Amino acid sequence: MKMIISNSSPIPIYEQIKNSIIEQIMNGELQSDEALPSIRALSQDIKISIMTIKKAYDELEKEGYILVRQGKGTFVAPKNVELELEKAKQDIEDYLTKIVNLSLKYDIKKEEIIDTLEILYGSDE
Repeated sequence: MKMIISNSSPIPIYEQIKNSIIEQIMNGELQSDEALPSIRALSQDIKISIMTIKKAYDELEKEGYILVRQGKGTFVAPKNVELELEKAKQDIEDYLTKIVNLSLKYDIKKEEIIDTLEILYGSDE
């Protein structure tokens, strides 16, 4: 499993780990039921505290991205369509927030943004 962690990022390290794993699940690099490295193994591999890895894994499990099977290990949870849809909606909301901020900054009217969206969707209504 590849992972790039930045100590200078304002995003906490556990969250960078969590986001990296989510991204790899969403883009298919990590498949359903695929085994993840143990907390200890990942800690040694990326030189990050065991407690930091554990926090990331705990959040991933709570959010439904991974499953912990006692005595067997940690695995990617089966694809959850609702989870993927929610992630996609969050990504879209993030982009729309940027669009709104830019339109406010440059005094572009909401109607112009809506017109642009309709054109991009291929609708003239």
